[in-house]
Amino acid sequence: MTGAGWAAAERGTVAHLFVASLDDRCTVDGPDGHHLQRVRRLRPGEEVTAADGTGRWRRYVVADVPPGRVVLDARAEVRAEPEVRPALALALALTKQGLDAVVAGCTELGVVRFEPVRAARSVVRWDDRRAQAAVARLRVIAREAAAQCRRARVPEVAPVADLADLAARRDLVVADREGVTASALAEPASGTWTVLVGPEGGLDAHEREVIGDRPRLAVGRHVLRAQTAPVAVAAALAERARERPP
Repeated sequence: MTGAGWAAAERGTVAHLFVASLDDRCTVDGPDGHHLQRVRRLRPGEEVTAADGTGRWRRYVVADVPPGRVVLDARAEVRAEPEVRPALALALALTKQGLDAVVAGCTELGVVRFEPVRAARSVVRWDDRRAQAAVARLRVIAREAAAQCRRARVPEVAPVADLADLAARRDLVVADREGVTASALAEPASGTWTVLVGPEGGLDAHEREVIGDRPRLAVGRHVLRAQTAPVAVAAALAERARERPP
């Protein structure tokens, strides 16, 4: 998370977690409660931070640790994590290595939305049932990564879509070696860049025609793997957003 207020708030805390509602008293049970009790070994009196996944967060103290649960009492008012602008969404072509590591790493870099995309040269071919299961897993990964890096927002993971569905996006950017650097990329009118990262073999001629003359973004001097390119994009645009004048 960013900002001096949040940095000060997390000093002395031992865990960051997500809860359904930032009430004065919260009970965390289920898998999260088990993890906090058995793995993190939280004890009464320890301080934690909790967020609702939409940008609101609060400081708590552990009040009780009954079997399978952790009871939290609020120790401060609800606060809001500043939104980064421009925000960044990634449209990611399906790859044979999967998107688990990409989603985890790019969540740490501040990506707000992931959109898995079927491309002509994608080696992976998911049927509807496999696609739904994969998206459900990616949502868990995004949530866990957001907790690990102490974000107050959990990135959205959209259902798998066809690449052609992106054609109408106003602020679509294509990751491409022939593009401009992050510093030269025009700011999106909508406030969010959606950057398309193609599959291992790149986009085919028809896909390039469908996408049309969209801005191109280049990251690095060399050909990047489909797993590396999204992280490079996220890092470059995160730095661009950080340096943006207030």
